[in-house]
Amino acid sequence: MALTADPRQTSGPTRAGRREWTALGVLMLPLLLVSMDVSVLYFAIPSIAADLRPGAVQQLWILDMYGFVLAGLLVTMGALGDRVGRRRLLLSGAALFGAASVAAAYAHSPGALIGARALLGVAGACLMPSTLALIRTLFQDPAQRARAVTLWTTVMAAGISLGPVVSGALLEHFWWGSVFLINLPAMVLLLVLAPPLLAESKGAGGPGRFDLVSAGLSLGALLPVVYGIKELAKDGWDPLPGLGIAVGLLLGLVFVRRQARLDHPMVDLRLVRSPAYGGSLVVNLLAMTATVGFAVFLTQYLQSVLGQSPLEAALWSLVPAGGVMVAAPVAAALAQRVDRAHVMAGGFLLAAAGFGWLAAVDRATPFWAVLVAGAVYASGLVSAMTLANELALGAAPPERAGAAAAVLESGSELGGALGMALLGAVGAAVYTSAMPAAAPAAARETLGGALGSAPDVVEAARSAFVEAMSGAALGAASLMVVAAVVSLTVVRRSGPAGR
Repeated sequence: MALTADPRQTSGPTRAGRREWTALGVLMLPLLLVSMDVSVLYFAIPSIAADLRPGAVQQLWILDMYGFVLAGLLVTMGALGDRVGRRRLLLSGAALFGAASVAAAYAHSPGALIGARALLGVAGACLMPSTLALIRTLFQDPAQRARAVTLWTTVMAAGISLGPVVSGALLEHFWWGSVFLINLPAMVLLLVLAPPLLAESKGAGGPGRFDLVSAGLSLGALLPVVYGIKELAKDGWDPLPGLGIAVGLLLGLVFVRRQARLDHPMVDLRLVRSPAYGGSLVVNLLAMTATVGFAVFLTQYLQSVLGQSPLEAALWSLVPAGGVMVAAPVAAALAQRVDRAHVMAGGFLLAAAGFGWLAAVDRATPFWAVLVAGAVYASGLVSAMTLANELALGAAPPERAGAAAAVLESGSELGGALGMALLGAVGAAVYTSAMPAAAPAAARETLGGALGSAPDVVEAARSAFVEAMSGAALGAASLMVVAAVVSLTVVRRSGPAGR
């Protein structure tokens, strides 16, 4: 039986041993699968559509329900883990994730699949903040914690990239339900290995019952904002998504006011206002805005401009990860010797340089140059995000590690939605202006709408899309410069915590 550990009773940071590092490896299992499930349906949706025959709206909900529920419940589940125990919440989430995966794999109707995806989102919201919060309690030594968070960030980014690759490989041999069943062995392994390896940890929690009102307000604030931003990114301005964003922001204001009045709030506003945590939260949001917003363009470039198959494009998109595997540990080691704010700023400026390189891409640019530029921006981004995550986690008191991790991850989800909206709008404007006025209306709206047109229209659309991708890359580079400035001004004020 695992012993309960209370890190607040230790006189100083103790170094982790083999057991803690083995436990970290176990924690990476749910993290990898939860992040993969964000993108695992990209290739499976045609097979699902042929089998279940969902309507257009149902198909969108099959794709988006998981991310919506995950984003809406992260803060609630992070705070709940601080109260009831992070290991308990982790194991509960693993059991639910496994059960929901089976339900999704054998769903016989669109509604059943949407419901299963919602349950997967609930389970994912239990798992993600628990993994990061348990790292906070497993690794008391700052240098070791930095290495652990580096691995956490790398695995999360790798999961999102691996989702389409795994999906494409499975669909070559099995039916679409297999993309969900691959979750089962990892969840069973987690349920078996976690109890002996992970000690239970929880925060003080405060007296009284869990604050259900704050939980409802956080869900009511995040869901309509994320939904509204994604819908505006897809279809342009519409009153309903705009109203959703307004309602979400209003409920968010009520949530913040309530937290300020409570003796034991779900989110500690003093922590959010601190330079170490608040600054890391801002730069993490900016990084995810650039990452997710530009990834949409790069995926279309590989398939619709270069003519690669979906699986081929997914495999090539993994190449930049090689630079990340080298850069992230180097940045973590450098941050032990140099002010972390300077290393973070350097990472963001490196990412800006990579995006700037991509802004100069045209139809004649060789493919290897695009891959190298992608490796440059990915290396800088992940290195800086790793340091931001570790700094934010170290700034949070151990008893609030779950809520702090959840707020950080909620910022990432919001940043991803903003990226699709902001950079998507930039790219759409550039694409429309670059297309000939005589082109068909559908071709002037999107590259996909032009692919069935005459050859000269298709060529014009591909050239216009490359210009649009350059515009989005320039926007992403600008965001990275802003993140570097925030690192040097806000994060640097965190003093010893930022070193």
